[in-house]
Amino acid sequence: MNKIAFFILTAVLCAGSVQAQKHFTREGKISFYSDAPMEKIEAHNQQATAVVDFATGAIEFAALIKAFQFEKALMQEHFNENYMESTKYPKATFKGQIIEPGKIDLKKDGTYSVKVKGALTMRDVTKDVDTEATFVVSKGVVSATSAFKVAVADYGISIPKVVAEKIAKIVDVKVDVKLAALAK
Repeated sequence: MNKIAFFILTAVLCAGSVQAQKHFTREGKISFYSDAPMEKIEAHNQQATAVVDFATGAIEFAALIKAFQFEKALMQEHFNENYMESTKYPKATFKGQIIEPGKIDLKKDGTYSVKVKGALTMRDVTKDVDTEATFVVSKGVVSATSAFKVAVADYGISIPKVVAEKIAKIVDVKVDVKLAALAK
């Protein structure tokens, strides 16, 4: 009888431990910056969803394109209608993997730098992304940041010659998320 109770207790504890390995947010921050000779363009999205499974290293992000906010309304309109065609392609996604997820100790406060590889999809075009990410564990709260570059032409975004000096061919993308443990 004691063996059965021990087995059940062990199974429950292990299941709880595995469950605590998954973290998520619906308020992830993604921003991009275009540094062109004639104009600097910056946009922020604070509604990205993200799920990270620290047991397997799996990462998934999704961001609605229309949720990106610009300083100027006209920039936002052109971004959605002319470049991203957000009605036709409403979201961008990233599906990837933390390389060596075991390097991140969720039970110990600290800063953990890891490599992340995956696929970024925008406008129905998927390209590989390899980057560094920094995970910070502090008092049970997990946050993560990353930065990488995206060539707009790689995703079928064409820049008309008339505005070529105002829009960078490569934009800087930054990700900043605070993750909560996924409760069952």
